[in-house]
Amino acid sequence: MLQYIKIKNLALLESLTLEIEPGYTAVTGETGAGKSVLLGALSLLSGARTDKSLLRQGADQLEVEGALYFEDSTAIDAILEGLDLTPSEEGVVVLRRTIHRSKMPKVQVNGCLATLSQLQQLGTAWIDFHGPGEPQKLFKERHQLELLDAYAGCDLAAYISQYNRWRNLLKEIKNLQTSDRLDEASIDFYRGQIKLIDATVDSEVAVEELERDYARMSQAQELMELASECSEALVGDSGLGTQLSVIVARLEALAEIDADSNALSERARSALIELEDLGNEVGRFAGQLDFDAEQVAAVTQRMNAWQELRRQYGGSVEAVISKRDALAQQLAIQGDLEGMLTKQQSAADKLEANLRIAAGKLREKRKKSGLILASKASDLLLTLGFKKAQVSIEIQQEIELREYGDCSCRFLFSPNAGQDLLPLHKIASSGETARVMLALKTLLAQADATPLLVFDEVDANVGGEVGRAVGSKMVELAKEHQVFCVTHLPQVASLAHNHLLVTKSQDEDSTQVQIQPIHSSKTERIEEIARMLGDRKSASAIAHAEELMNAKKSL
Repeated sequence: MLQYIKIKNLALLESLTLEIEPGYTAVTGETGAGKSVLLGALSLLSGARTDKSLLRQGADQLEVEGALYFEDSTAIDAILEGLDLTPSEEGVVVLRRTIHRSKMPKVQVNGCLATLSQLQQLGTAWIDFHGPGEPQKLFKERHQLELLDAYAGCDLAAYISQYNRWRNLLKEIKNLQTSDRLDEASIDFYRGQIKLIDATVDSEVAVEELERDYARMSQAQELMELASECSEALVGDSGLGTQLSVIVARLEALAEIDADSNALSERARSALIELEDLGNEVGRFAGQLDFDAEQVAAVTQRMNAWQELRRQYGGSVEAVISKRDALAQQLAIQGDLEGMLTKQQSAADKLEANLRIAAGKLREKRKKSGLILASKASDLLLTLGFKKAQVSIEIQQEIELREYGDCSCRFLFSPNAGQDLLPLHKIASSGETARVMLALKTLLAQADATPLLVFDEVDANVGGEVGRAVGSKMVELAKEHQVFCVTHLPQVASLAHNHLLVTKSQDEDSTQVQIQPIHSSKTERIEEIARMLGDRKSASAIAHAEELMNAKKSL
């Protein structure tokens, strides 16, 4: 629900902050007082396009801000995530829109910049307008089908999952049918590449060993010379080993004279053994670097092959092996293309047959529920001022399967006897449109998850008992939704849980609009209802207003 709205410099309104209550809120005021200002602010927050003409004269910037609260934020957070926007904080979503006279407009959702398109998509999730010139979701046939499914209790999850599998399978079949067949030369080339990759690139470890061996062979002469020099310096005739042997002999002679020097002799002898072992190990390493020509040729050939494969198929072992698997798959497909096509087509045909059975069941369920819903809507319209109105829900079977089944849905309406049933968007009168919407919304209240419903001109061309019926439907809708209604009828306004009064004041230099809640003051509210009845100072009007307010308690 909408918790509060803040408006600054919109049309004739300078500044306003309103705490919005749940339930049904009536918006009233003199004709021309500026009731459309509040609707305009809500429209801006829903993402409606506008221009700088809405800026209050003399102001540089228009600002509208609203806070929405969702008791269960799962659905709205999913929408925000899909739009790449910041999720709600404990179910609260804050929207802000500014329009500057000389700068670019700005949209913010939860404190982060957003686009107008994102705001529009978000708007469809929390508000629905019903009035002249406003976008109405119920005019869209796809949305009509969704509402009918909700009313009928149709769960499309299993159908949609199966439908998506079927569509993906059809794409695979099409790709197989349109793929180019390989000629013999290409088949031989693919086989050769697979064989080369298998022989060259077994794994990351194999490539590391190849690169290490190639590096050794490339620098074998230099490595051998360095290793030989080190070996000679350690254990050669004039190396460290020979010199250390002399020292060991002298320390042993010293130990014979003085037993306390035995430890020194032992340490020297250990050092000599370690030095000789090191020298011999370096000598063996030098011997390993003496590669024969065949070894060098084999490693060089593998290294050249690896370099070429890396250049062709990517710079990593993973990329080359992935290419090898792709080539193998293409060869496998070529080997049994017709058999694979037959198998895939058989699976697709089976899925389609099951889908058509499921779609047929959905269609029959929609037809039955559509008859019930249309009959209830037609009856309800009788209480809303239509003498011979008729609602019909048309289910048309389609040849192709869709993600929603095999049929489309249209809500049709005829306001008078003898007139053709027409789609909702072709109804001429905005007042008729609003009342049809009210009837359908009342019946579909539990199916429609939109939190805020806004009605304008819903009471056009009606009065008396019909006006009271309109108000009672607003009260009924408010059990499932937050409802705003701009009204001129006292019967409609008197039944509201909350009441906003719009007034306009003028002096020689300026005109200003003010909006204030009056539902906490019984006196102010009765006075406004009396004004709507004809005269706020008339005793009979005041008495009638009190009567209407007291009658509210019976609902």
